[in-house]
Amino acid sequence: MPLPRLVGMVHLRPLPGSPSFDGDLDSVIASARADASVLASVGFDGLMIENFGDAPFYADDVPKVTIATMTTVVNAVSDAAGIPVGVNVLRNDALGALAVAAATGATFIRVNVLSGTMFTDQGPIVGRAAEVARTRSILCPDVAIMADVFVKHATPPHGLTLEGATKDLLERGGADAVIVSGSGTGAPAAADDVSAVAALSHIPVYLGSGVTADNAQAMLSNADGAIVGSSLKPDGDITAPVDRDLARAFIDAAPPAS
Repeated sequence: MPLPRLVGMVHLRPLPGSPSFDGDLDSVIASARADASVLASVGFDGLMIENFGDAPFYADDVPKVTIATMTTVVNAVSDAAGIPVGVNVLRNDALGALAVAAATGATFIRVNVLSGTMFTDQGPIVGRAAEVARTRSILCPDVAIMADVFVKHATPPHGLTLEGATKDLLERGGADAVIVSGSGTGAPAAADDVSAVAALSHIPVYLGSGVTADNAQAMLSNADGAIVGSSLKPDGDITAPVDRDLARAFIDAAPPAS
């Protein structure tokens, strides 16, 4: 299945086992379903579901309760939305995301660090591309892997260039799409970075942060798609519900697929 072009974010409220979970899983599911329904109704053609409320995050191996709960939530959201769904298990549990996808029928996952090393607030995160590729081939060979290059909220090791990291993903990492983002949530990717990755890539290039109704026309001119989250919330508040008017304004502003 081709990857969706415009992917709306479903930021989950804190899940069981996380420090901020309020004990009401039904409310978490209802909130996620509501956001998914809004995104699908205005024209987003895919969703990315992530455990954003679980901060502080584990680096790459979340507790079993997180995987179990995300499986429940992804099933519920998929039923409500009726469009392709992806999974991102923060901070970088790609194997967990594949397990959720295999159990729910999700069609793609996001991996923040697929190859190489990035320095983050969870400490150094080391890509596990070999395990990811082999696990996918066993569990869910049709699930696509969207991989960040120089992921946001992280610093690359000294000497590693954006071009070098992109080539590693393309030639050795097994990515099906490359995601380029800014420095943090809501920060747009630098135009030069997007152009550099697009010039190297033979697979789709996505914008991973900072795309808004105001800049969608320009930013999508050199990318194949975008993952959109904070600009669909009032005042960019990630914890707020998706705003229907903001979501519709983004779809209206985005250029048509070429």
